[in-house]
Amino acid sequence: MLYIALLHYPVYDKNGRIVTTAIANMDIHDIARVAKTYGAAGFYIVNPAARQRRLAQDIVNHWQEGFGAQYNPHRQNAFSLIHIRESLQNVVDDIVRRTGRKPKSVATGASSAQGDVLTFAELKDCLKKENDVYMLLFGTGSGISEKLIHESDFRLEPIKGMAGYNHLSVRSAVAVIMDRIMRD
Repeated sequence: MLYIALLHYPVYDKNGRIVTTAIANMDIHDIARVAKTYGAAGFYIVNPAARQRRLAQDIVNHWQEGFGAQYNPHRQNAFSLIHIRESLQNVVDDIVRRTGRKPKSVATGASSAQGDVLTFAELKDCLKKENDVYMLLFGTGSGISEKLIHESDFRLEPIKGMAGYNHLSVRSAVAVIMDRIMRD
């Protein structure tokens, strides 16, 4: 069982400072659709700023209950996976409540991975064989803080492109990683 968590804090800005980033409408739409396509159990949007969470909830409500629900039922279906939380601990608590199990956290990032690194193939095998719950952590801005990466159970290998360039949007990274670990 796999969950996706999109973190807006603690993440780095382009200058290496830990910040809270704004929630982007496109991330909500695209990641929800990827999560639904690849069978994720849920998609969590994590932001400590109450106004940001309210904005995200307004967007979700539009596609779940408002005009958007009638206009695009497929989007409504994908948005059913979304949960908006204040902190990563709130996400863990919610997953434990839903599944009875603490999720194993898997941090993602563009930089070279060190420590307990899982390859895409290894994570794919874990998801097929084990009865465990996993939570993929994706960071906005310029990536998840090192402290949080070190606190995670695993680090996923970074995506390697063809030309040495490695700075994908978070929604592109989610799509690539989900395809690599969930596709048959």
